[in-house]
Amino acid sequence: MIFATLGPEGNNHVLVLRRYLDARGPADAEVRLFDDFPAAFAALAGGEVDRVLQCTAHFSHADCVGRYMHRVFPVDVFVAGSHPLALLARRDIAEPRRVARQPATRYYTDLSSFDEEIDAPTTVAVAEGLVEGRFEAGICARQVLEQHPDELRLIEELGPALDVWVLYGTQPLAEDSSLSV
Repeated sequence: MIFATLGPEGNNHVLVLRRYLDARGPADAEVRLFDDFPAAFAALAGGEVDRVLQCTAHFSHADCVGRYMHRVFPVDVFVAGSHPLALLARRDIAEPRRVARQPATRYYTDLSSFDEEIDAPTTVAVAEGLVEGRFEAGICARQVLEQHPDELRLIEELGPALDVWVLYGTQPLAEDSSLSV
């Protein structure tokens, strides 16, 4: 069985999909990562993958659900936490004025002290931009600070985000499913 989600490796979608597979299997599942959800849902509808996992907080969730109504169906749902998050800044910037964040994280903390908010496609992209010096500050996985302590500093611990996650397939659940109401 092929399970798909949003890449790249190391993001929250991959983390939660691997947790899901560890807890609920199947043991021989193959994981395929996509650059965006429209491509993953098209692959599911086209029979190239068997399941797609998506966080309901992802900005493309409503569009994917609407676009594939009657062709792609929720087959499982659960709550899971993300990597612990943090607001980090570059050590060489005394007072960062620009902050990068993935759109779903924009309200995780008060960002009003920044002059500009920069959209990034993923928290992984925020982390890469911080390390490469393209961003002054950003919301990303807390572990990035441990990986780059000489380049980055902590502004605020945010902890993991608890979100609702939906696994999609191409066959609807039976009406008597414990997930149906």
